[in-house]
Amino acid sequence: MSQPVDSAVSAVRTYVEQHRATFLDDLAEWLRIPSVSARPDHAADVRRSADWLAAALTATGFPTTEIWTTPGAPAVYAEWPSSDPGAPTVLVYGHHDVQPAAREDGWHSEPFEPLVRDNRMYARGAADDKGQVFFHTLGVRAHLATTGRTAPAVHLKLLIEGEEESGSPHFRTLVERHADRLAADVVIVSDTGMWSEDTPTVCTGMRGLAECEIRLHGPDQDIHSGSFGGAVPNPATAVARLVAALHDEHARVAIPGFYDGVVELTDRERELFAELPFDEREWLRAASSHATAGEAGYSTLERVWARPTAEVNGIGGGYQGPGSKTVIPSSAMVKLSFRLVAGQDPDHIEKAVRDWVAGQIPDGVRYEIAFSPATRPCLTPLDHPALQSVARAMGRAFGTPVRFTREGGSGPAADLQDVLGAPVLFLGISVPSDGWHAPDEKVELDLLLKGAEASAHLWDDLAEHWRHVP
Repeated sequence: MSQPVDSAVSAVRTYVEQHRATFLDDLAEWLRIPSVSARPDHAADVRRSADWLAAALTATGFPTTEIWTTPGAPAVYAEWPSSDPGAPTVLVYGHHDVQPAAREDGWHSEPFEPLVRDNRMYARGAADDKGQVFFHTLGVRAHLATTGRTAPAVHLKLLIEGEEESGSPHFRTLVERHADRLAADVVIVSDTGMWSEDTPTVCTGMRGLAECEIRLHGPDQDIHSGSFGGAVPNPATAVARLVAALHDEHARVAIPGFYDGVVELTDRERELFAELPFDEREWLRAASSHATAGEAGYSTLERVWARPTAEVNGIGGGYQGPGSKTVIPSSAMVKLSFRLVAGQDPDHIEKAVRDWVAGQIPDGVRYEIAFSPATRPCLTPLDHPALQSVARAMGRAFGTPVRFTREGGSGPAADLQDVLGAPVLFLGISVPSDGWHAPDEKVELDLLLKGAEASAHLWDDLAEHWRHVP
């Protein structure tokens, strides 16, 4: 028989606190490995990080732990079956590689020598993402110790990749190759954060991403604007007109078919976003900007989290040096990115953009358009039972009901949803002040332990409530 809620929460909290020191010592040992995937000279360190994690997961109790190689950096896979054959299967995703870091970048301590100060641990990867991966080891031990189980209440799998900070170039292929091993009812992503220390939140989705570069060609070489200007097409003018036509007067993307399939915000989601303690002036300071802008009829948070966008990431053409050079340039270019929301198909977006561009280019201008591999959006509805399990587990750890957010950025989690056909949920405890990718990255130790508590509560909750899913 399960324990009453209060005693179960207390038992997990006591276990986590009793094992705090050993957990933090182990995490610090892992953080000392500079697993910088973007630097070829750190390839051996990334492999060493994978080996370290595999050994730690074996020591935790996972009966199956493997290193999965890729043409780039290795991933770590672990599996711990439940003693209940009918239990749901859960796949936890994270990454063990980190961003580059050096003391001269502005760090106040050595980035790969963890320092605990004011109940915070400073080190590259402390929050993004080693700390948030590692709290699951303490969480599953607390889960077993406080329930008397010898195996988790769910079939538990982990996939911890080694190239997330380099764009996950081999991740989808890895997932496709091992799709049978990775099959799951739900994916838990612990590479995310909360609104703030005082406002625990659960993210319900991420936007997707499609991006392209368009190059326009006019004359075969730069030509004199006095001799030929006004009589031949100018590719720099054409690219400026292309950009100007990208949005209408309401800041909506003007590409026909762009909004096909978009899943609109529900009234309840808009209410929940509005309840968050959002300070627009503070947000603008964080954005280093001086005014908000965007699609009419939506709040700032709605624009960032739940609306698709088209952005100009770079534009150029013609003479860029000091002084003047009165030419009609031979070429011009623009880089565009499109953030996509649930219901949008990247292949459809690519075709819509290509068709739109073809109709914008004047006679006499040649062009090429090249798309990079796209990332699909992912979204889990608020009433999904697995999402409610995550919210309850977080609520038990923090002692308060949690709120819901989305993420405006994009990540490889959508590949897991796309390939495995499983909903993606987010369990993270990082806060904005943790400084991901910045000097003095840190993690709040109390929040890190709350993550372990939430992880410990989640497996029982999923096992209990997933059975009621048709």
